[in-house]
Amino acid sequence: MNLRRSLAPVDVVSIVFLLFLSLLNIIFCTRVGWWWRLVLVNVAVVGIILTLAHLSHTKRTRLLIGLHRWYCYPIVLFVFKEIYLMVRPIHPVDYDWLLIAADHWLFGVNPTQWLAQFANPVLTEVLQISYFSYYLLFILLGVELYRRFPIEEFDHGAFMIVYGFYLSYLGYFLLPAIGPRFTLHDFYAINRELPGLWLTPWMRDFINAGESISFSMANAAQFVQRDVFPSGHTQMTLLVAWLAFKYRIPTRWLIAVLTTLLIIATVYLRYHYVVDLMGGAAFFALTIWSGKKIQAWWERLRAAQIA
Repeated sequence: MNLRRSLAPVDVVSIVFLLFLSLLNIIFCTRVGWWWRLVLVNVAVVGIILTLAHLSHTKRTRLLIGLHRWYCYPIVLFVFKEIYLMVRPIHPVDYDWLLIAADHWLFGVNPTQWLAQFANPVLTEVLQISYFSYYLLFILLGVELYRRFPIEEFDHGAFMIVYGFYLSYLGYFLLPAIGPRFTLHDFYAINRELPGLWLTPWMRDFINAGESISFSMANAAQFVQRDVFPSGHTQMTLLVAWLAFKYRIPTRWLIAVLTTLLIIATVYLRYHYVVDLMGGAAFFALTIWSGKKIQAWWERLRAAQIA
C-alpha cells in the first residue's frame, strides 16, 4: 500500500495526534485510570483511518470516498471526549484565577458580570441560538465544499478544521479552566438570571450534556470538561468564516453574522472570559499559518512519491 498517495493531510494529522495522545496516556498511566483502553481504541481508530484511506484510493466507490472524507467530523468529537478523561488527571490545576485576573487587568471589570446589566430574554434567546449554531456550521461548510468544489478543496477545508480542533485541545492541556459560569456566577442560577424564551433551556441542557454535566448534578464544576482556553468557539468559527469567504460559498454572509453573534455569546452567556476569545483568535491565526505549511509539506512528499 502506497501510504503517501492514499493518505490525505487530515489523515496524517489525525494519526499523529492519536499517537501523541496514546503516548501521553502511557507516560501518565499512573494518573489516567483508563489509559490502556484509550491506547487500544486509538490504535483501532488509526487502523480504521489507514483502511479507509487505502480502500477509497484503490476502490474509488462513492461510499468509500464519502466515508473517508466525512469521518473527519465525528473524529473531533471522539478526541474531545477522550481528552475529557485525560486533562484533569494529567494537569489537575484550574487556571481560572489567571484568566479572571487578565480580564480584570484589561478591562477594570469582570466582563461577564458587567454584561449582566444588558440581560434580556430576547437577546439571550438570539445569542443562545447563535452559540448553538456552532455545531452546525462545520456541516454547512463541509456540504457546500463537497457539492461545489473538487475533492482536493474539501480535503483542504477538512484538514484546516480538524487541525484547528487539535491545536485547541493542546491549549486545554496547557491551561485547564472551567469558565465564568462556575467561578464568577452561580451555574445553577443561570436559567433564572439569564432566562431565554423557548429554546434556551433545551440548548443549555444539550451543551451541558456534551461537557458531561447537568443541572441535576450536585457539583458540576468538578466534572465539567476543562475546555475554556483558548475559546474553541472563537477559533473555529473564525476558521469556518475564513474558509467560507475564501471559497465564496453562498451562505458565507449568514456564517459571518452567526460568527459575530456567536463570539459575543461566548461572554454574554458566561461560557468564556474575554481573554479566551483573544486566545482563540491567536490560535486561529496559528492554524492558518502552520496549517498551510503542513499541507504544502505533505503535498511535496506525495508528489515526490508519484514522480
